[in-house]
Amino acid sequence: MIAAPASADELRPGYLEFTETAPGEWRLAWKEPFTAPPLEAPPPPGLPANCRYHGAIEQGVAALAIVGTAEARCQGTVRGGAIGMPGLIGQADMLVRVAPLGDPVQALRLTSAEPQAAISARPDRMQVLESYFVIGVEHILLGWDHLLFVIALVLLLRRWRPVVFAATAFTVAHSITLAGASLGLLGMPQRPVEALIALSIVFLALEIVRLRRGEESWTLRYPWAIAFAFGLLHGFGFAGALAAIGLPEGEIAAALLAFNLGVEAGQLLVVAALMALLAALDRLAQPVLTTGSRLAAYSIGITGSYWLIDRVIG
Repeated sequence: MIAAPASADELRPGYLEFTETAPGEWRLAWKEPFTAPPLEAPPPPGLPANCRYHGAIEQGVAALAIVGTAEARCQGTVRGGAIGMPGLIGQADMLVRVAPLGDPVQALRLTSAEPQAAISARPDRMQVLESYFVIGVEHILLGWDHLLFVIALVLLLRRWRPVVFAATAFTVAHSITLAGASLGLLGMPQRPVEALIALSIVFLALEIVRLRRGEESWTLRYPWAIAFAFGLLHGFGFAGALAAIGLPEGEIAAALLAFNLGVEAGQLLVVAALMALLAALDRLAQPVLTTGSRLAAYSIGITGSYWLIDRVIG
């Protein structure tokens, strides 16, 4: 029951592309993920006030998402207008890419709380940085395979110094492969990557169990090396998620930097919270800490094993 979701990466943001193909002529393409199939066709994206749909709006279901395309005509500029996606629910979010002819591409972010966003008259880099930073934080906090690896690493090492060194090595490694894969310099098929990421979780869970039995642990001897090696694999996983979202033209470096900083910020939040919890339990409830660590190791190992089997034969 712990491993019920077959897909470990819970971050599945939607996207909406609003592209001007000729003066006043626009094309829309969107994907809106769902956890349960909608009972009726969801409404299409909301357009700026000076735009109207032209022709048929095509929508269908593919890979747990509503996908759609449409054409629109706009009178004058869309700058200063608003674009949105009605019906975003729960923790859903959507990245919007607005690409007018002759103007910079804009990256906007919609959420269930704010399902509409203004198209800036003068877009700036801060818009891209803010959007991709938030996406990076969400990816590490909601992407359970990456999160379980970090949690297992902290449970195994326990002390601040080794944890900081290992976390730094993990960050450096996934930054290398994330940037390389996103820029097209490195490549690895996504399915083997996802399977190896699951294997990294199983490996750390086994290391925790070995340590509790008093056996030798390779990760305790070489924590930064193990974290770096597996960090390279996780970087390909981050790149796969980022590829599904897309990078804004002209701001690729800024988007990559912001996404990576967001991932690191989310990772540091998890490490700090877990280290504080372990320190409190060590002082106040040592038996609970011992039993809890053992249960956590088996739970993480079972979950990682399920993902590994699912990704190899699924």
